[in-house]
Amino acid sequence: MKNKPILVISTGAGISAESGITTFRDAGGLWENYPVMQVASAQGFAQNPELVHNFYNKRRKELLKAEPNGAHKALAELEKDFDVYVITQNVDDLHERAGSKNVLHLHGELMKIRSVSNPDYIETLDTDHLETTPATRGRNGDPMRPHIVFFQEPVPNIEKAVEIVMSADIFVVIGTSLAVYPAAGLIEYTRPGIPVFYIDPNPASTAGHPDVTVIRKKATEGMRDLTEILHAYVEKHKK
Repeated sequence: MKNKPILVISTGAGISAESGITTFRDAGGLWENYPVMQVASAQGFAQNPELVHNFYNKRRKELLKAEPNGAHKALAELEKDFDVYVITQNVDDLHERAGSKNVLHLHGELMKIRSVSNPDYIETLDTDHLETTPATRGRNGDPMRPHIVFFQEPVPNIEKAVEIVMSADIFVVIGTSLAVYPAAGLIEYTRPGIPVFYIDPNPASTAGHPDVTVIRKKATEGMRDLTEILHAYVEKHKK
């Protein structure tokens, strides 16, 4: 092949669950300890920013203990044969730590904070900021907020995500219920006829997309199957 095929991956909480990242919607998940609108909404932040900062700081400390799993690493390995673009609903940095180079975060990034008054001013936190109190002010003195897309806020990267999906030669969904919009709607923008795969142990209905190949497994195991399929695809399309 003269050019690498474009492989676009849409990932959700299921790919990070195997790294020990607690998901909001799981039984025993974080949202059960806090009313969701208090810690993950624009209104909640306006009413009690200290509570929200403390909540996300706790999540950051948990993230620092987590490691990328086999599924994250397998996606990074696929960059040898494909132009890989990861579009993730997750706010963790496990894709980047596994080696993926092109990662678009739809719902923000946990290890970053941004200015309340200037959304373009963003800082990346390090471990020093997590040992004491959350960073509520930036190095420039601005009041800061988590670099997270709260409930009641638009998803700023969705248009860019749609453009990426429309360019895909192969599209893969991993570890998502296909219920959280607008991310769940990305599958609607795939070009007709391209291979589409869906990895999840409890997949949502794909009745509206009869050509989707469902791999009913957890992310790490499902990625082993997908890697074999994609290697066969590469061999078939070699010129």
